[in-house]
Amino acid sequence: MSYVLAVAKDHRAVTGADALAKRLPPRAWQRLSAGPGAKGHRWYDWAWVAIDPGRPGCHWLLIRRHRRTRELAYYRCYSPRHVPLATLVKVAGIRWTTEENFQASKGLAGVDEHQVRTWAAWHRWVTLAMLALAFLTVAAVTERAQQPPAAGMIPLTRNEIAHLAAVMTTQPARARHQLGWSAWRRAHQHRARACHYRHQAARDP
Repeated sequence: MSYVLAVAKDHRAVTGADALAKRLPPRAWQRLSAGPGAKGHRWYDWAWVAIDPGRPGCHWLLIRRHRRTRELAYYRCYSPRHVPLATLVKVAGIRWTTEENFQASKGLAGVDEHQVRTWAAWHRWVTLAMLALAFLTVAAVTERAQQPPAAGMIPLTRNEIAHLAAVMTTQPARARHQLGWSAWRRAHQHRARACHYRHQAARDP
């Protein structure tokens, strides 16, 4: 298992990380995707430097460079054995998934909408909110596994499932109408995503 931790540029693991990154030769940088996003792949330039040679396992300083602004970000990495750079980049890309889950917990389950002042009450609220988010997540995964989306349509998302469940629970007579709107939204989102990916490929092949 590999571990990747984002660190500041003045982190004590490496003194002068910015200067070190600037001294790296062009061949040290590799263009890799940190994962797909709504508007295309998250392409960055990546480089890595071995650190802490006397300690057990493999330790690296992973450097991410924005392809247009040239802004740098740093990650401290560890693995019991040597792994390729692409593996560390993939682990670093999980950060976006984690952030999306935090946003979903707030927008869909109201994890940040409590008004409590005791730990016990806060714990109950957060537990129920996370259970609601887990239910939506399992429902979305199950739907994709059992009934893949039709061509030209994105799979059912947690947001869409929550919206449909709310309408069908409170206004069951509008079920057919809402299912039609859901299909339209998913088709529109599929077209928008495909357009973003084509635009990215043409602009930055």
